[in-house]
Amino acid sequence: MTLPIHVGLSQVADRYDGFILDLWGVVHDGVAPYPGVPECLAALKARGKKICLLSNAPRRVAAAKAKLDGMGLDAGLYDFLYTSGEASFEALRDPPDAWHAALGPRLFHIGPPRDNDVYDSLPGRVRVDTPDQADFVVNTGIDDFDETLADYEPVLQACAARRLPMLCANPDLVVVVGTKMVICAGELARRYEELGGSVAWHGKPFPSVYRRCFQLLGGWTRRGCWRWGTACAPTWPGPMPPASTACWSPGASTGKNWAPDGARPPTRAPWRGCWKPPHSAPPASSRPWSGKDGGRHRDSNTSSARSNTGE
Repeated sequence: MTLPIHVGLSQVADRYDGFILDLWGVVHDGVAPYPGVPECLAALKARGKKICLLSNAPRRVAAAKAKLDGMGLDAGLYDFLYTSGEASFEALRDPPDAWHAALGPRLFHIGPPRDNDVYDSLPGRVRVDTPDQADFVVNTGIDDFDETLADYEPVLQACAARRLPMLCANPDLVVVVGTKMVICAGELARRYEELGGSVAWHGKPFPSVYRRCFQLLGGWTRRGCWRWGTACAPTWPGPMPPASTACWSPGASTGKNWAPDGARPPTRAPWRGCWKPPHSAPPASSRPWSGKDGGRHRDSNTSSARSNTGE
């Protein structure tokens, strides 16, 4: 199958009523918005389009909004913002299934203090200092960008030895911060599954977060929705919903350039031009999912690619 090349959202804007846009790798690079992004969002809004920004940030919406505000991306440029951290908070507050309902009150947090809002306002949840004291694990990622998977092997082994269930608040494997490749919570959770641990995944690419985005957008619209992501493999598992389209931005999740013949994709404002690769672009590493989609158990025989993007 040959993928079409779209030279900007202006080419497709009038075909859709709503847009679901990734943050890291589409809207910003972790530090600042990409050139032309504010103008692109404003142009969509001027045409009456609904915009939902979707992030795998392992923190709640208020924290993600504060970061966007700090980048100069005013809330008036979009309609809704949803994060994997918010999805995790909601699952802990209102357990969607027996797996989440069975979690005890004591949690061990793997991740930095900035992600504490995933659980710290929940009644009946108490953070403990060691796996030996815990009923389950909340995994939001690494503490320092210089850390590697090997740094977390001892604590993952300790959690696995106690058979603690793990809630992963960011399924991403890696993210590029500036020019640095950094592992995410998804890489820790992937290793935890290898150790035999049980993991519930909240965030892209699982369908549950897209269902929530469509709820925010008001349900299915007559002309459907455009989903713009960054993973080298499709980030919409399973059959595409009706009247919906997924678009991939290459390079953002890997720091590499997949342009033909090694040529660098042109740098253009998103409204005027965004490069989309031909069918020969190399696929990302992926493996079948065998965890839980936002609390919904997935058949271990169901194959769907894991996102390897950042926020």
